[in-house]
Amino acid sequence: MILETGYGRFAAAVNSLLVTILLCLPAAMTMAQAQTAPTKLAVLGDSLAAGYGLRPAQAFPARLEAALKAQGRNVTVVNHGVSGDTTAGGLERVDWMLGDKPAIVLVELGANDALRAIDPAVTKRNLDAIITKLQQAGVTVWLAGMLAPRNFGPDYARQFDGLYRRLADKHGVVLYPFFLDGVAQEPALNQADGIHPNAKGVDVIVARILPFVTTALDKHAAPVRSPARP
Repeated sequence: MILETGYGRFAAAVNSLLVTILLCLPAAMTMAQAQTAPTKLAVLGDSLAAGYGLRPAQAFPARLEAALKAQGRNVTVVNHGVSGDTTAGGLERVDWMLGDKPAIVLVELGANDALRAIDPAVTKRNLDAIITKLQQAGVTVWLAGMLAPRNFGPDYARQFDGLYRRLADKHGVVLYPFFLDGVAQEPALNQADGIHPNAKGVDVIVARILPFVTTALDKHAAPVRSPARP
């Protein structure tokens, strides 16, 4: 073999390999970034999400994010809670919230509808529209339920309480039955108004909802599998 010819072939092979590596680098970097990018979870809610009477770091979204990170989960929880908001107000904010490009939205709305004795049919219609818009945008929806004050009578409570399950079944979304589970009507876990959780109350909410969130996250992250062929 002539030395110059052999070396020339070796150099050409090395150059070809380098070109291939350089061409593949952008794709590899993109894949790595996609794997390390946090899952963005937005909470579309009212004062219970906004953290009324609390410091931002004590609000439900911040405490939920901290709990998820403690488990090693790469999730960013964005607070889209507005104090005093009804389901009608939440519906008006959907497009604005989608500007943050969340992968998942936890809808926590309806408490103010119930406190104002709004017709449950109106609340249901608004939540229906919110879920529909989010799903049309390709967003995974989680629904947090609420219970009506019992002083409005059993008929109102039955209509209101049941609307969350009906919507979850209709749209095929996961439902956390009662957002204030373990906290409602517990004086030590609420602020002086008896409605809004204090910092300890928020931590109880997070502890109660965390298994639901982690299970739903795993389902969201699971690859879509094609049905087995017969």
